[in-house]
Amino acid sequence: MSTLLSVSIALLVGLLMTRVFKPLKLPSVTAYLIAGVLIGPYCLGQLGVDGLGFETMGALEHLGVIADVALGFIAFSIGNEFRVEDLRVIGKKAFVIGVFQALVATLLVDISLFCLHIAMPEQISLAQCLTLGAIATATAPAATLMVVRQYKASGKLTDLLLPIVALDDAVGLIVFAVSFGIAKTLGTGSVDVISIVVNPLVEIVASFVLGAVMGWLLTQLEKLFNSNTNRLNMTIAFVFLTVSLSMIEFPLGKIHVGFSSLLVCMMLGTVFCNICPLSHDIMGQSDKWTSPLFALFFVISGAELELGVFTNYAVVVVGLVYIVFRCLGKYFGTFFSAKATHCESNICKYLGITLFPQAGVALGMCAIASTQFGEQGVLIRNITLFAVLVYELFGPLLTRWALTKSGDIKPMSDEVKNRRQIKLDSIKK
Repeated sequence: MSTLLSVSIALLVGLLMTRVFKPLKLPSVTAYLIAGVLIGPYCLGQLGVDGLGFETMGALEHLGVIADVALGFIAFSIGNEFRVEDLRVIGKKAFVIGVFQALVATLLVDISLFCLHIAMPEQISLAQCLTLGAIATATAPAATLMVVRQYKASGKLTDLLLPIVALDDAVGLIVFAVSFGIAKTLGTGSVDVISIVVNPLVEIVASFVLGAVMGWLLTQLEKLFNSNTNRLNMTIAFVFLTVSLSMIEFPLGKIHVGFSSLLVCMMLGTVFCNICPLSHDIMGQSDKWTSPLFALFFVISGAELELGVFTNYAVVVVGLVYIVFRCLGKYFGTFFSAKATHCESNICKYLGITLFPQAGVALGMCAIASTQFGEQGVLIRNITLFAVLVYELFGPLLTRWALTKSGDIKPMSDEVKNRRQIKLDSIKK
């Protein structure tokens, strides 16, 4: 009962918070995250009232399935951006920009943290610098997608943005595996080629294969139904199934075979959208169904933000350096690669800003580092949590601003405003 009560209160508080912050014109994502902080262990959770808030971080662990499913649907939706007819137009640009901006972000964070290591060798090690540099590649697809949907953003920048955000995951997995492998080598003195090169490639290939198979199978099963409602139910069931299958891990000799749920579900959506003639309608219905799920996901994400990291001097200093230079890497990496691929000036100026948000994938990377790095992993985890707190609260605001300045978010027309005012006046009467 307490779990159900906590979930319902989390969703209600999140929705009400969007009304509270409406005069400030904040994106709904930011309101959900702030609502999560309020009902988390550092605010209402301190009261110890069962069901009113989350008293400890442990109380949030059994809600992890919500995050897994929500991220699965987010990746599935982003797969819709990889339609072949669209990729013929933007595919090369998205690939070049996606890879280049991720590598530049990693390079700038590595260099800046290395300088910090020279100045403060007792606070941050070279291995920690390399690991944090790799984590810098990741961008949060969830926050970006929510802002795009809320404001119905459309245009050339948005068309490039979502494929690039998805590509970040694949690039991030490779960069993290290589950098983390080198970081572990610095500690042990032995080079593990399998963990540095083979395992990440196996994970990416296996994820794409599993997603493609599931996408083809979903398309075949959709043909058995004539009702769009049943087709939607089948689609939802398949996303759930795909997320669960992507959690399977097993050894194959010395190789570790695992899957990235984001890449698997993204490939599921990509194959489904390219071979199913009814995919446009079904994807539209799926987006409506997942709205409360995404809201709950962000509220829980806000509750998981650990405010205690602000009490550690080293975390704040290193965290600020990480945040600033990651943003510089994302911005200038995007700016120069967009220039090189002959993108319009608005895309060059504003696309990089939309890539600032960071959450799920980065947290997954820091979880691996914290479990395998011992005491050194604690600092990596705290710095990542500090950065995620800042990025998630301010990233959606910057994303909305950039999409507005680029012209992809259009101001509400006078006709729509008048129509809404008439409706409000009729309700008041």
